[in-house]
Amino acid sequence: MAGARISGTLLPEPRLEEPCDEQLSNEDKLSVCSKLCYGIGGAPNQAASSATSFFLQIFLLDIAMITPFHTSLMLFIGKTWGAAADPVASYLINKSKRTKIGLLMPWLLGTTPFLIVSYFFLWYCPSVIEAKDVWYMAFFCLFQALSTLFHVPYTALVMFLSADQKERDSATAYRMGFEGLGTLVGATLQVSMVSDAHSSDHCNNTVDNMDSSTNLYGNSSSVPDMSEANKTLYMIAGGTVSVLYIIGIIALCAGVREKVDPYALKSDQQIPFLKGHKLALMCGPYVKLAASFLLISTAVQVVQNNFVLFCSAATNLHNHIDYLVLIVLISAALSVPCWQWFLNKFGKKTTAGGISLMIPASTMLVFFPEPAVAYLSAGVSGISIAATLLLPWSMLPDVVDYFRVQNPNSVGHETIFYASYTFFYKMSAGIGLGISAASLNLAGFKSGVCKQSHSVVIMLKVLVGAVPSLLVPLGLFILIFYPINEKTRKETKHALERRRHRLSILCENEEITPL
Repeated sequence: MAGARISGTLLPEPRLEEPCDEQLSNEDKLSVCSKLCYGIGGAPNQAASSATSFFLQIFLLDIAMITPFHTSLMLFIGKTWGAAADPVASYLINKSKRTKIGLLMPWLLGTTPFLIVSYFFLWYCPSVIEAKDVWYMAFFCLFQALSTLFHVPYTALVMFLSADQKERDSATAYRMGFEGLGTLVGATLQVSMVSDAHSSDHCNNTVDNMDSSTNLYGNSSSVPDMSEANKTLYMIAGGTVSVLYIIGIIALCAGVREKVDPYALKSDQQIPFLKGHKLALMCGPYVKLAASFLLISTAVQVVQNNFVLFCSAATNLHNHIDYLVLIVLISAALSVPCWQWFLNKFGKKTTAGGISLMIPASTMLVFFPEPAVAYLSAGVSGISIAATLLLPWSMLPDVVDYFRVQNPNSVGHETIFYASYTFFYKMSAGIGLGISAASLNLAGFKSGVCKQSHSVVIMLKVLVGAVPSLLVPLGLFILIFYPINEKTRKETKHALERRRHRLSILCENEEITPL
C-alpha cells in the first residue's frame, strides 16, 4: 500500500469525500482581491471588540454609573457567556449542511444583522429602566454570543480558502492587517466621539480631597450635568461602528469563495462533538499553543481595559489619552506586515520573542508617566500587540494540518480547533477582566470622581505594569516546548501534498468511483 510517514504515523490509502472533478479543480493560489475581501470581512468585528475593550469599562463606571462590583460581574459573565458559545457554535456548524455558498458563509450572513442590533443597544442608555445593570449584562452577553457565532466560522474559513500553507499564511496576514485597521478605526471613532465625556476640563481642579464626592464634571451631584449629552455621544459612536458590519459582510460575499477541502477523506459520519474536543485537547502542539497565548492574551486584555483609567486616574496624561490610544493602534496596524515578513524569514517561534517588548513598554509607563515616555511606550506596545494578534492565528492552521495528518479520517475538526481556542481565550480574558474590575472595587474605586484614592492608583499600576511582566514571560516559556517548527511544517506539507497527489492519480485513472 502506498503511503507517507510523518512523525512515525503511516498515512492510509485515501478515499474521496466529494466527486473528483469538484475536489481537485480548486486552485491553491488566492488573488489579492480575495485576500483583501477576506481581511475586510473581519475588520468590523475587531472594531467593535476594540471599542468595548478600551471604553466599555469606563462607560459603565462613569457614564452608566454602574458600581465597580456590578461592572466586574458583567464583564466576567459576558466573557464567560461568549466563551460558552464557542463549543456551541462549533457543534451547530458541524451539524449544519453545506449549501451552494459553502458551510461557513451562511453563518456569517445570518449573524451579522443581529450583531448590529446587539452592539448598538450595548451603548444605549435606557432612561425608563431602573435595573440598568441587567440591561447592559443582557446585551453584553448577547453581543459576545453573536460575535462568537461570527468569529468561529470567519476564522475557520481560512482553512477552506486554499490548501497551500503560504497562501493561508498570506490570507491570515491580510486578515490581521485589516483587523488591526479595524481596531484603529473602532477606537478612533470611539475616541473622536466620546473624548469630551472624559475630559479633565470638566473636573474642579480646586478640589484636592481624595474622598471628595465631586464628580468628573465639577459639581456635587451624583449625576453629571452633561450625562445626557455624554450618553448621546456613546450611542452615536455605537451606531457608527455597527454600520461597519454591513461593509464587511458585503466584502465577504463579493470576494470570498469557500472551497471544498481537497484533503478530506470519506468518513461514515463527522467526528463526534465530544470526541472531537477530546482529540483536540490530546493534541500536544495545540495544548501548548493555546496555553501560551491564553496567558499572553490575558495580559493584553488587562492592559487594554485599564489603559484609559490608568492615564486618567493614576497620571497627569488626561489630555493625551486620545493620542496615546491612536499611537498604540497605528503602531500595531503598521507592524503586522513587518511581523509577517519576519516570521517568513526567521520562523514563527522566533518571531514570538517580539511579544516581550510589551514588558519594558508597560514598565516605563508605570514608573515614568511623562508624555514623552508615554508616547514611546504606546508605540512599542503597539508593535508587541501586533505580534500577539498575528502569531496564534498564523500558527493554528499549522496545528490543524498536523492533526489532519495524524487523523486522516477526521471530518469537521477545523471549527472544533478554532472554537476551542477561542473558548479558552475568552475564558482566560473573562477571568482576567473580572479580577481586574474586582481589584479596583477592593481598592476603593469610585465612579465619577475627579481623583481616586492612593490605593486605586497603586492597583492600576499593578494591573498595567506587573500583570504583563508576569504573564508574558510565562506564556513565552510554555511556547518553547511547542513542537511545530519550520522543519515539521515542511514535513506536514509534503505529507498532505503526497496525499492530494495520490487522490489526483486515482481520479485521473478512474480508480475511484465518485460518491
